[in-house]
Amino acid sequence: MFKNLSALFCGILFGSGLVISQMVNPVKVLAFLDITGRWDPSLALVMTGALITFGVSYRLILRRSAPLLEQRFHLPTAVGFDARLLIGGALFGIGWGLSGFCPGAAIAAISYGHIEPVWFTLAMFGGIGLFRLIHVGKII
Repeated sequence: MFKNLSALFCGILFGSGLVISQMVNPVKVLAFLDITGRWDPSLALVMTGALITFGVSYRLILRRSAPLLEQRFHLPTAVGFDARLLIGGALFGIGWGLSGFCPGAAIAAISYGHIEPVWFTLAMFGGIGLFRLIHVGKII
């Protein structure tokens, strides 16, 4: 129960941060990505603040023997780059650059009542399903 409440709180906090920083606004995001035109560097400050917060928190949290609501830490074990990582990163970047949405921001932007984040989210889940069908052999 506490794990679910913790996840809900973290999701609300993350979504609120996306809304406050305007990361859910594709016009703002595309202006940030337009470095040769009318560049808006304000989201760089948001990202810098997030990276600093993460860097400090990560070091402090890993000093603990285990998380508060779990038996052990579940950290990634993969090292290095492979073709799947590079292609996935490129597809993510292309999608972000074309639409102005990334997955978390698109889901949060649905609350504004516009259709664009809904289409993006449906396409995203379609891509996830296609990947699972090709690489895992089943969608669910």
